[in-house]
Amino acid sequence: MNLEHALKEIKRGVSEIIDEERVVTLVKNFYEKGETFLVKAGFDPTAPDLHLGHTVLLQKMAMLQKYGAIVQFLIGDFTGMIGDPTGKNETRKKLTREIVLANAQSYKDQVFKILDPKKTIVMFNSEWIEALGSAGLVELTTTFNVARMLEREDFEKRYKSQTPISISEFLYPLLQGYDSVAMKCDIEMGGTDQKFNLLMGRHLQRAYNVGKEQAVIMMPLLEGLDGVNKMSKSLGNYIGVTDAPSDMFGKMLSISDVLMWRYYELLSAKTLEEIEALKEGVKNGTVHPKQTKEAIALEIVTRYHGHVAAVEAQAEFNRVHAHNEIPSEMETFTCKAPIWIAKALVDCGLENSTSGARRNIKQGAVKLDQHKVEDEQLQLECGSYILQVGKRKFVKIEVS
Repeated sequence: MNLEHALKEIKRGVSEIIDEERVVTLVKNFYEKGETFLVKAGFDPTAPDLHLGHTVLLQKMAMLQKYGAIVQFLIGDFTGMIGDPTGKNETRKKLTREIVLANAQSYKDQVFKILDPKKTIVMFNSEWIEALGSAGLVELTTTFNVARMLEREDFEKRYKSQTPISISEFLYPLLQGYDSVAMKCDIEMGGTDQKFNLLMGRHLQRAYNVGKEQAVIMMPLLEGLDGVNKMSKSLGNYIGVTDAPSDMFGKMLSISDVLMWRYYELLSAKTLEEIEALKEGVKNGTVHPKQTKEAIALEIVTRYHGHVAAVEAQAEFNRVHAHNEIPSEMETFTCKAPIWIAKALVDCGLENSTSGARRNIKQGAVKLDQHKVEDEQLQLECGSYILQVGKRKFVKIEVS
């Protein structure tokens, strides 16, 4: 693989590169001299489980590892206790150190399914921030002024609306920038919503005379299953890295044909040429879109659960959906007779509310033993039943 091809792959799917010339030089030096370079990405361990939206950044880091990068995977165990104010309209609740460290371990367990452990250094920013001391912290605050800080969009909005901003939140971007000083990184990566913080690293590397000024690579926010909003657990449109293989495969198959190509661009390990060949095949009719979607679903499930589990998930999906059969395994719930069908759906976790259950019954989305439920007042008497909502949600219910 030549330099030109490497640079094309690095730029694939990227929203913005600041100081692209530096990135080119770093990769060129790897090809010509075998020199490696340091790539930093910070993760504040505020939640223990990653979804595919988080892995967009990790995929790009893994790609850079092929072209000379040593990834500095930064666990923000110190800054995580402050909380990143990006996009927040109120002060974040402070996390306890115990929660932060527990979440950090969970992240470490998950990221090596993507990153090469031999080319990754896991770091914790408490190591140098705690050593900074009070005098060092005061010195750090002199490198940036309040007026510039208030130019940041979320701070500006909160200031104008007289919503409180704590001093610790002003410290957050300064401390993230100081991480770049301590780590002496060549490139820092983050989402487009992190631009202010990422630029702070460049600013502080100059202020502290590090001898280098990091380039910045910003990745877009991945759209969730709805194809509109960014992938988010709170919106329920996410695919979790720890989702069961069958759930992960089913969710991947549920994305639209248009969104499928976005997932290929940002998540697949296939080259740009391979993806273009698939697109051409779909366009000229030699490849079916479902076949292409199954291919990336298999790739993603294999990445997190292994090839055997991925093939089994595909077979299970086809058995359930293509042949209208029920899954071989499902959760079992017990309840007392008689029980209203809408309440049974809520108690089993298939619906959030009885009103939502009644709505789905009216729309023909609820089945009992593979037959559509048409009576929204149906009472279940003693017996064993299979409840189903939509194409993917099944439970077994024992009414006694």
